[in-house]
Amino acid sequence: MIDHLMTIDDEPIDQKLYKRMIERSGLVGTLHQHLNASSALDFFSQPDHPPIDVILLDINMPGMNGFEFLEAATAAYGNEFVRYAVVMLSTSTRPEDEARAMAFDVVREFLHKPMTLQHLQEIDQKLLQSKD
Repeated sequence: MIDHLMTIDDEPIDQKLYKRMIERSGLVGTLHQHLNASSALDFFSQPDHPPIDVILLDINMPGMNGFEFLEAATAAYGNEFVRYAVVMLSTSTRPEDEARAMAFDVVREFLHKPMTLQHLQEIDQKLLQSKD
């Protein structure tokens, strides 16, 4: 089970779909949703925030994109801002986007949107394996 899952995606419809799927899956304890990367960074700046196990991170967002979020978060907190993994979500089919994402130590997966229940189940299984 993923105790704390965070989604960072500027698309309200995607966020609504994630929430519905995640709630129905029974695989997540608490869902933390952010419509922009700046809001997520603010979350991490709070000293009493719960530890986040997995982040589902959109690449293409206005203001601060997913890559800029990763750069800012790792600069401020190292790789410890997330306990297990960041999963990049994108509609991009550019190999250089995937390569750039995977260059970050905290990124474990690069998935093409839309996020599916099968993706969530696979993330949960990998997380359980890494906890052992």
